[in-house]
Amino acid sequence: MKRKNKRRKRSLSKDQAMAYQERPNRSEMPNGELTENTPEIKSEETQEAAVISRRRQRKNRFWLKLFAWGIAIALVYFFFPSKTDILVLGIDRSIEGTVVGRSDSIIYAQVMPLNSDVNLLSVPRDLWVEIPGYGANRINTAHYFAEAEETGSGPDLAVKTFRANFGLDVDYYVRIQLEKFPGIIDAFGGFDLTLEKSMGGLEAGEHNLTGAETLAFIRDRAGTDDFFRMEQGQEFIRVLLQNLTMPKKWFRIPAAYSAFFDAIDTDIPGWKWGRIAMTFLLAGDEGLKSYKIDRDMTIPIVTDGGANVLMPDWLQIVPWIEENFK
Repeated sequence: MKRKNKRRKRSLSKDQAMAYQERPNRSEMPNGELTENTPEIKSEETQEAAVISRRRQRKNRFWLKLFAWGIAIALVYFFFPSKTDILVLGIDRSIEGTVVGRSDSIIYAQVMPLNSDVNLLSVPRDLWVEIPGYGANRINTAHYFAEAEETGSGPDLAVKTFRANFGLDVDYYVRIQLEKFPGIIDAFGGFDLTLEKSMGGLEAGEHNLTGAETLAFIRDRAGTDDFFRMEQGQEFIRVLLQNLTMPKKWFRIPAAYSAFFDAIDTDIPGWKWGRIAMTFLLAGDEGLKSYKIDRDMTIPIVTDGGANVLMPDWLQIVPWIEENFK
């Protein structure tokens, strides 16, 4: 019995070997059935898929890093914790073909990107101050004196005069030729203005102003004085920012941009404009704070030459400046 079992096992082993050798080549089997080479093909495909997957992962990591760096750079660019101080000069009725004129609008802008805050300080044009190299005179004459002597030097003396009297830093200037100002408003499709009270020759309510009407609003002093005119200028800036956030106005921005830079000159570098503009837009009504040298900070006097001017009360102005702008 034992010997028979052994033979059966040998016979079965031989039969299995014969059957295996005589089995048809699976690579030649019809109907797309699996072949003998399938395991090797699967291995190559798997390796290729793994390579593609690794490439995709590296590519995804690259774009993710690039995106992260972009966000970081944008955050640094727009919100780097340093302020920019700008002196805005509105030159009114200059000599034709020149910018020789008085700076009848003087606004100091303190732009703080980190907090999205903007502080505006309006200065009366008749404020009696010391002008470096020229002695005591109205603050609005500093630009005129220098520009009349040398083209392009007006803003520099205006900045020096402001620094010397108020002790505030000024990084850059923006000089606006008010005669060209209406072109900006018209390119922007007019100026939508809502007034809670009568101001600048307009009744309370909603108005859509042309460029000429907007300039008349800013200039208006009928029945008022320079202190009311400063308030009108600050109201204009506040409402202008509201206009810029209206989607219906956005398609006009390229034309308004061109008109804007036709009416102004400045020493602000191009790369800083985006940061400044974004801060103004993010500031909104809450972040935009308006100040002015008011009548109770000045003393009206008549000079020896018979001019009506405003003598600054520095005992009030200096601590007030320290509190709000330093």
